[in-house]
Amino acid sequence: MQLVFSDAQYWEDFLPLTFTRPVAEMRCGILTFSERWQKILDNTEVSYFTEAYLQNKFAEPEKKESLFLVTNFLPTENVIRQIKDLKRGEALVYEDELVAANINMDGFSLHQIEKMTDIKEKLVFFKKPADLFSYNKEAIDFDFELLTHGKTSQELSSTNGLLGNKEDLFIEEGAQIEFSTLNTRTGKIYIGKNAEVMEGCHLRGPIALCEESKFNLGAKIYGATTVGPYSKVGGEISNVIIFGYSNKGHDGFVGNSVIGEWCNLGADTNSSNLKNNYGHVKLWSYRTKAFEDTGLQFAGLIMGDHSKTAINTQLNTGTVIGVASNIFKEGFPPNLIENFSWGGFKDDERFKLDKAYEVAEKVMARRKVALTDVDKAIFKYIFDTY
Repeated sequence: MQLVFSDAQYWEDFLPLTFTRPVAEMRCGILTFSERWQKILDNTEVSYFTEAYLQNKFAEPEKKESLFLVTNFLPTENVIRQIKDLKRGEALVYEDELVAANINMDGFSLHQIEKMTDIKEKLVFFKKPADLFSYNKEAIDFDFELLTHGKTSQELSSTNGLLGNKEDLFIEEGAQIEFSTLNTRTGKIYIGKNAEVMEGCHLRGPIALCEESKFNLGAKIYGATTVGPYSKVGGEISNVIIFGYSNKGHDGFVGNSVIGEWCNLGADTNSSNLKNNYGHVKLWSYRTKAFEDTGLQFAGLIMGDHSKTAINTQLNTGTVIGVASNIFKEGFPPNLIENFSWGGFKDDERFKLDKAYEVAEKVMARRKVALTDVDKAIFKYIFDTY
């Protein structure tokens, strides 16, 4: 059966992270939501019900019987069983929101649903960007079991120090770790295929270092942290999610943050995650067009894809950065930095679209990934619309 991953009502709530992707393609834990559900349901026939300008890159559903699924939650074993057992015209509802349905996408309509069943269990549900880092420990635990069950970890080299249970450390094939310390007493640690932990690193779980990514010399990593594939991280980070293909290669602190793909934080970039008055942090909401109270004392940076900071950049607590922005001016930039900002401050000129293409092509080529015409069309839509 075709899996249809739906953005439902959540796409706008996750901006700027979803300007360039459906909700299902965000990463939290070890996997993206899409990867997680494909593995749970043992099904790779995937399509997306998302914004029209993203559909050329993320395939539209075929008009046939489908499992329609909102992806941004962690299911229990009982909920997984309920989803697998759905019959045609049946749906599951959580807190008055539809999360799964067996329907035909030919003439898609919720009127097809004849029976709705409420999920009574409490679920970990991600509804806004700050939820990604707030519940990352739960996501890492979930994915660790999903990915490592029945598998054998590579042995940890004797040059390293392990504090905690060996069973809470998993090292995939080809990964390298030397002369570092790993603490699994505070959470599980997953080291992906061909990843590298360079000498002198200190890892305090829960941590996921995904495929082909690196912790640079002497990095200090506090959980719950996820570094997506093909990324490099140095300095100090705490409770950070990096979607993938991004670099924070040098000293500087980032905490309680989410960073998209193809981003680069210049040397000694620092992002505050705590206000001087210890009050709740507010983050910009693209839906309400206002700064909203997160209810969190710790919240740092939300950064859209392809954005960059210069060396020695200082970011305020609760900063939101759009897509393809360049922050390089002296002083603290504002808490909201627009898409394609050239400088980072309000009323700065915009990064020219052709130049944005040019930089993206160079950055992506370093990872042997091409910037396609479809990618350029997404850039242009964001540039013209937002």
